[in-house]
Amino acid sequence: MNTPNDGAAARSDAEPKTTVAASGDAPDKAAEKTARKAPDKPGEADTPKGRVETLPPGGKGGGGKGGGQDGARARVEGPAERPMARPARMQPRHWGLGLSFLAVVGMPLMATILYLWIFAVDQYASITGFTIRQEEGGGASELLGGLASITGAPVSSDADILYEFIQSQEMVREVDAELGLVEHYTAPFPGDPVFALWPDPSIEELQSFWQGKVQITFSQSNGLIEVQTLAFDPGTAHAINREIVARSQQMINDLNLQAREDAMRYANADLEEARDRLRAARGALTAFRTRTQIVDPEADMQGRMGVMTNLQQQLAEALIEYDLLQQTANAQDPRVRQVEQRIEVIRGRIADERASFTSDDTRMGGVGEDYPSLIAEYEGLAVDRQFAEETYRAALAAVDLARAKAQRQSRYLATYIPPTLPEVAEFPRRTIIVAMTGLFLMLLWAVMALVYYSIRDRG
Repeated sequence: MNTPNDGAAARSDAEPKTTVAASGDAPDKAAEKTARKAPDKPGEADTPKGRVETLPPGGKGGGGKGGGQDGARARVEGPAERPMARPARMQPRHWGLGLSFLAVVGMPLMATILYLWIFAVDQYASITGFTIRQEEGGGASELLGGLASITGAPVSSDADILYEFIQSQEMVREVDAELGLVEHYTAPFPGDPVFALWPDPSIEELQSFWQGKVQITFSQSNGLIEVQTLAFDPGTAHAINREIVARSQQMINDLNLQAREDAMRYANADLEEARDRLRAARGALTAFRTRTQIVDPEADMQGRMGVMTNLQQQLAEALIEYDLLQQTANAQDPRVRQVEQRIEVIRGRIADERASFTSDDTRMGGVGEDYPSLIAEYEGLAVDRQFAEETYRAALAAVDLARAKAQRQSRYLATYIPPTLPEVAEFPRRTIIVAMTGLFLMLLWAVMALVYYSIRDRG
């Protein structure tokens, strides 16, 4: 009879072991493999603590019927075992990413380095700085009460004009004719096609290349202009800057000459206009005097007022004499009649004089026109003549001032940094160019890689 202890499995608390109950036979390897793979089977996930039980087929030493050796069980206790991760290996995508880095970043950067240190020609920088100074002085408008400042006429900046002139085709053409820019800048070609000028350029292409070699810094707040010129040898860079200063000075002189000619032309035109106005005002006043036969209506009026005053004084004396005669003589006295007649005559003369002020009847002492209208017309003509005389005097002063300013230079070019003669080739800045090229190539490669993986993951 089989005992209950037959096929009992020994257990170890330290680490899980597999015990197989059999009748003296070796453990079944199939049972071990089944026990190892047990956690991967969904049917055995309910076994607590990863325990796996396997019933192997009956062994030779079973001998008995029923439980015991025929019902031997293999038990595996403890957590399930997982396979070890394999070592990391280079995948095709890793090789593609490295090749893309080499193609986008490495090769262009290496080409840039080789070109800058082998083929690029050294360039020398000459620097000069100048500004435009203008003499302080009052214009002709100050003589007329500053009317020009009231109108607020805009004044163009000479420094802005000079800034545009240095970059113009006229400047390029003049410097090329003087120094031979095309021959100098095309000399390194085709050895250095990036920094050199290609042969037989047009004037537009030469101007575009000039703007790249001549860097202008202009401060609008104080009008300072600084020019940096690049050339393939120090002497040429220095000569180009000297020619720029000379041409700029010539341009300022031309502006001065044109300004002086314009000032004289405008001043002479104003003087001629003022002269015509004065001539017309005086002619109108002369015509008035000829028509009215009155040299000065104000003086004539003062004379008439003197006559009126005299008549009124005589009338007062006659009235006093008449009062005295009435006290000492009777009404039939001839002296009384004589005084009365005198009073009547004086009163009549006063009435006639008063009537002649507003009458146009020449028989009453008038001049053919009413006196108030004559006085108003004369005052208007007098005001016109006075204004014409003042304008004429101002125009004469403006002509004298314009002539005085034309005799001296009102604007001039002040050079605060003479053209320098370089000794060391500072351009091209190879280290900065390589660093910036590497930075932008890295950014481009990173963006391209992120875009590629993003599209792949979404797909």
